[in-house]
Amino acid sequence: MTISLSDHFGYKKLIQFTLPTIAMMIFTSIYGIVDGLFISNIVGSEAFAAVNLILPVIMVLGSFGFMIGTGGSALVSKTLGENHKKRANEYFSMLIYLMILSGILFAIIGILFLRPIAGILGATEGMLETCIIYGAILMVGLPSFMLQNSFQSFLVVAEKPRMGLVISIISGITNMVFDFLLVYVFQFGVAGAGVATLLSQIVGAIIPMIYFIRENDSPLKLVKTSFDFKAILKASMNGASEMVTNISVSLVSMLYNWQLLRLSGERWSCCLRNYYVCRFYLFGNLYGVFCWNRTYYWIPLWCK
Repeated sequence: MTISLSDHFGYKKLIQFTLPTIAMMIFTSIYGIVDGLFISNIVGSEAFAAVNLILPVIMVLGSFGFMIGTGGSALVSKTLGENHKKRANEYFSMLIYLMILSGILFAIIGILFLRPIAGILGATEGMLETCIIYGAILMVGLPSFMLQNSFQSFLVVAEKPRMGLVISIISGITNMVFDFLLVYVFQFGVAGAGVATLLSQIVGAIIPMIYFIRENDSPLKLVKTSFDFKAILKASMNGASEMVTNISVSLVSMLYNWQLLRLSGERWSCCLRNYYVCRFYLFGNLYGVFCWNRTYYWIPLWCK
């Protein structure tokens, strides 16, 4: 059954529409810790500590994508609800192009300052090179990471939440398979885990990109557009809370890692970090499912 955002939403229809997105978040949470499982068990505790140290930096830079995805989807859905489909597609296209450009810019800045940032965060001599290798690979994939997260919001606006779930599953399987091959089979270590994550992000970005470039049966399509700074400001203001939330969580994680490394070293950092990751990603998302208060499950309803 096809559900349109302009339909009247009762509890049953709301659950049917949001269930794929909820399943997507739970699945993403599960495969999000796969890198850690392979690195900690095969490469070692020091490498795992290095990955945990540098990963929040990627999340801080990628939070711009969360902001545009959340705020932009609200702007686009509102414009569609006002029956301005052409303008909505122009806004949508502008925001996607903006994320590509900003992702490339942030990636360049991140790569240039990766070494001093890792040092400030408390990386030891043994961890420093691992931080740089893993961080540089993920920086290359930063545009894809930002697009992947934003497309999940825009797929809801396009009335395709099930497609978002399918794409997440494909991305997750890509990550798991290449983690197994590159880390376990071919013994490429942290670099292999980084490449596996990079490939999964590219898959998660390129599939919806191709879908929206081609003619499709959704309200959204990538078209020629121009930059509208007023619209960008509206989207940014609306999605700023999501960006601040992700930045704050990442900063807390940085402080958490720094304190653990300072007080107890890499091994204890890994043990406690495993608990922290599982608790935050798995139980945190389940809490969001049952309380219905997470922006991941928010539906940008069209204006009647």
